Amino acid sequence: MDTADTAPSAQPLTSTTPAAPHRRRVATAAALASAVEWYDYFVFGIAAALVLGDLYFPAGSSAAGVLAAFATFAVGFLARPLGGIVAGQLGDKRGRKPMLVLALTLMGLATTGIGLLPTYETIGVAAPVLLVLLRVAQGVAVGAQWGGAMLLATEYAPEGKRGLYGSVVQLGVPIGVVTANTVFLIAGALTSDTAFTAWGWRVPFLIGLFVLALAWYIHTRVEETPEFREAERALAEKEKGEQASPLRTVLRGHLGTVLLAGGSFAVNTATFYILITGVLDYTTRELGMDKGPVLAVSLCVSLTQLVLIPVSAALSDRLGRIRIYALGAVGIALWAVPMFLLIDTASLLWLAVGTFVASCFLSIMYGPQAALFAELFTPEMRYTGASLGYQMAAVAGGGLAPFLMVLLLEATHTSMSVSAYIIALAVIALISIKILADRARSR
Repeated sequence: MDTADTAPSAQPLTSTTPAAPHRRRVATAAALASAVEWYDYFVFGIAAALVLGDLYFPAGSSAAGVLAAFATFAVGFLARPLGGIVAGQLGDKRGRKPMLVLALTLMGLATTGIGLLPTYETIGVAAPVLLVLLRVAQGVAVGAQWGGAMLLATEYAPEGKRGLYGSVVQLGVPIGVVTANTVFLIAGALTSDTAFTAWGWRVPFLIGLFVLALAWYIHTRVEETPEFREAERALAEKEKGEQASPLRTVLRGHLGTVLLAGGSFAVNTATFYILITGVLDYTTRELGMDKGPVLAVSLCVSLTQLVLIPVSAALSDRLGRIRIYALGAVGIALWAVPMFLLIDTASLLWLAVGTFVASCFLSIMYGPQAALFAELFTPEMRYTGASLGYQMAAVAGGGLAPFLMVLLLEATHTSMSVSAYIIALAVIALISIKILADRARSR
């Protein structure tokens, strides 16, 4: 196997040998933190596609209301790099766990606040303003969370299994999607359309607080491994001796790597959010499909990712990160047009087929991504560098994707414009991956 293909920056993670129970405990804590954060984050996207436009952004047309709701959805992505920068600075100096606890707390407060927020009809313009502020808080929280959870898992993985261990954090995304869709399905089934619009949509936001409380308890009660405490002490001593800024180090010497990492991943985040929010709006508002069956399809498709993500991560441990990562990007590009041709039939079966195949390619990319990004940077700047790369991709891809999808559909009246958008991002991804691979081979 080509070593360069496995570690694109020649910056391998430091090898540690904690006992197996300690490794599993840390991996479990990281996975739970990730799942809770993403659940709370995703309920906003689903609500934005279903009800938030009418309740918080009353306008002359349904499309305008949805655009406003998706713009608010995108604001959360714009805030994610801020969370990554702040948590990265502190996480690289003080340790990973404190930043995770802070991120969980902020996310819980913001999500509960949205569930309790009065609508435009009740408090006027203050409602959308507060909604935007709470969404910003959600973005900061998830931006802070990912790097810490990912590093808890990958830095203590056994040799040769870093991809697999990193994938437990990546599983938080499909778990969050499945849980959020399930709660929305139950809320919709137990309420009439009028009741759902009035109060039923709030239930998923409020339930998030209880899930968060459970994860908070586990995360604060589970002790870190002795090796992690030692790493924290080493980071603190290094800070006292050098006063180095991880952010300054990354921006001065590794900005190109951050940009390439972001460019390689934007197609994944964009396609993912098109599938879970943009397609939900498109099929229900434009194609006239019922929201319940569409949500059920999204839930079933996300369940398949629970298998495919760790499988692709394990393959990357054997065959190389870049090779598996690039395979997923190629698949997304090739499937972009057939996917929307199938969705446009307004058939539930073909919707399931189209989104399932797309989800497979997303999983192939997403599985090795945590280990790949971690291996791009040395330990003293890893939290900052990996977080910046990931969150830049989230802004360029995921945050704008549902908004741009509505704009493209309104302007062109064809879903092929959305396919073209996905293909363009896939080309950027493949160029970025090629440069990362060439850099690795040149070292």
